[in-house]
Amino acid sequence: MSDASITDAVRRAVSGVADPELRRPIGELDMVRDIVVEGEQARVSIALTIVGCPAADRIVRDVREAAASVPGVNDVVVSVGVMTPAERSALTGRLRGGPRRMPFGPDSLTRVIAVTSGKGGVGKSTVTANLAVALAQQGLAVGLIDADVHGFSIPGLLGLVGPDGLPPAPTRVDDLMLPPVAYDVKTISIGMFLPRDSPTAGAVAWRGPMLHRTVQQFLTDVYFGDLDVLLLDMPPGTGDIAISVGQLLPHAEVLVVTTPQAAAAEVAVRSGLVARQTGQRVTGVIENMAALTLPDGTTLDLFGSGGGEAVAAALSADTTVPLLGSIPLSAPLRTSADQGVPVVIADPDDPAARMLTEIAAALAARPRGLSGRSLPFAPA
Repeated sequence: MSDASITDAVRRAVSGVADPELRRPIGELDMVRDIVVEGEQARVSIALTIVGCPAADRIVRDVREAAASVPGVNDVVVSVGVMTPAERSALTGRLRGGPRRMPFGPDSLTRVIAVTSGKGGVGKSTVTANLAVALAQQGLAVGLIDADVHGFSIPGLLGLVGPDGLPPAPTRVDDLMLPPVAYDVKTISIGMFLPRDSPTAGAVAWRGPMLHRTVQQFLTDVYFGDLDVLLLDMPPGTGDIAISVGQLLPHAEVLVVTTPQAAAAEVAVRSGLVARQTGQRVTGVIENMAALTLPDGTTLDLFGSGGGEAVAAALSADTTVPLLGSIPLSAPLRTSADQGVPVVIADPDDPAARMLTEIAAALAARPRGLSGRSLPFAPA
């Protein structure tokens, strides 16, 4: 092969390397610059998005391996630069698909599912984290917003913590934020933005306007890319964030999580009714902490029984709201959550993990509601 043909082959190979944060080929992102081949040596120049890019080492390694895979290349030298402000601005504009906007509106092909509960302590966040990972295991592109600003726990449940025990801060490309990824789920949480050196780190004492702006920023300024499903872990109850999400995402589906206990079920119904008042659609109920089967074959109804069915029935006024599943009490579910590994990964044969996987499969099999939506296609 001539140097020119080897150069073309190296460019093709290098251009296919994926940016691990943006999850798109660096050739498509205009990060590949000069490529020179002389003899058996290939010199490759790339431009990273920002100074101190946390993915720099991986990108350089992958670029070197891609170039070295081309026949005739036995030595690779990689030079690293940084995009100019104008180049970054053009890139963020392309990633957004135009002007700054919220990409999950009514015309979006992404299914938006808000997971809510009437009260705290029912395991809503644990259920949401496991559903997100189980949906990703089904082959879907999944994003997860931790909208429980005052009681955020998603980073810990997904193991998104550094050596200091704090969640990693997202990479910023100008005003665009790149969400950290855990178990193939792109995740954002307010816990990723709190001060690292403050004695009050982890405590968020905000009122309505700040909460609204935070949720709005998560929906607008975080680059999730093309998603099949976006899950929101909602705070318990019917407060400011529930109202804000209803205003920003009136087309969202809502899953209501309850325990079998009658007191929890009664409050859970209210969260579904408030979601309906904002135009959202309650599409299912999930019962957590259901009966545990003991080693001798008997069952332990620690929190009673029937709560999930009661919530589903109470919310089935105009259309039927199904009980999607009852997740049994499970020690592995609790221990895996404490370790930052979802039980659907850590112990997939556990009864709770199997039920979570079944619920995710049922959700994944549901067709997207495209009726009345304008699709982003134009005639040739």
